[in-house]
Amino acid sequence: MFTHKDVEFRSIFVINCLEHRTLRVSNGELMLEETSEEGVKTLTKLPFQKILMLFVIGNISITTPLIEKCKRFNVGLVVTNLSLRPVFFESNSAESNFLLRKKQHSLPKEDISIAKVLVRNKIENQLSLLQKTRLKDKQTLKAEKVCERVLSLIDKQKDYNRLMSVEGNVSKEFFGAYFQNLDWKKRQPRVKNDAINSTLDIGYTILFNYVECFVRMFGFDVYVGVYHRLWFRRKSLICDLVEPFRCIIDRAVRTAFNRKQFSDKDFSVVKGEWRLRYDKNRDYCKVFFDALLPYKMEIFKYVQSYYRCFMRGTDTASYPKFLV
Repeated sequence: MFTHKDVEFRSIFVINCLEHRTLRVSNGELMLEETSEEGVKTLTKLPFQKILMLFVIGNISITTPLIEKCKRFNVGLVVTNLSLRPVFFESNSAESNFLLRKKQHSLPKEDISIAKVLVRNKIENQLSLLQKTRLKDKQTLKAEKVCERVLSLIDKQKDYNRLMSVEGNVSKEFFGAYFQNLDWKKRQPRVKNDAINSTLDIGYTILFNYVECFVRMFGFDVYVGVYHRLWFRRKSLICDLVEPFRCIIDRAVRTAFNRKQFSDKDFSVVKGEWRLRYDKNRDYCKVFFDALLPYKMEIFKYVQSYYRCFMRGTDTASYPKFLV
């Protein structure tokens, strides 16, 4: 498992491969190479001792010795396609932690105590983002009041469906107020019906992979959540644990559009879907990783604390909280 030293002194590297490149091992180091008419060119060398995670975007060839090295040095490896969809994940996770997995599977389905902690934390951060805009228009004030009202009622919720309903209502009000100056319509995950929804999907995907790298190191069954229920091939626990951190992506998207770093022109519309142009992948990825990397220690400590609380069966008041 990760230690604080790992997170503090090892780095997360993002490799953008718009052209086909190769990752291999040479003299104990990671080599990124590019093949052209002039021959093979080494683009960079990285010692495995300094790598915490590798996020590779695009066309890449990965060798067996590289995967073995990643396992040996506990390096998380995430590969996505040019549309930033994850296609491969490898990490030296603590899968032998059968006591943890047994505890996950034995948690009563009707127990929503931990789920309420996650939902509360998410709404607290949504309220914080709204307040930091310093806007006093009717829509923003209404969204803030909805957040405050729901926060006062969460502890009283005993029904899972009701908890989902109030969380969904808060998110609807939050998105409408927070992105109102960007011609916001409504949040539609994975539908890609406009530039902002598509950009949020990209950011949330990167956040999802980022959090998963930490979670896997503790040996969790990532398919068993406490808020998101079991669903075929859905990593419900990761869906749970990204909730408090979505605010990082929300803020990054709003800021980037306001600063004209992101634009509708960065997308092409194909059969009604807004798809990010390949030549813009690097720019978008950089914005999101610049937003996430400063929080790497906070995210690690959050997952570590969540693991300890879950294993010990501590009161939900002791569970970790991330405040943006």
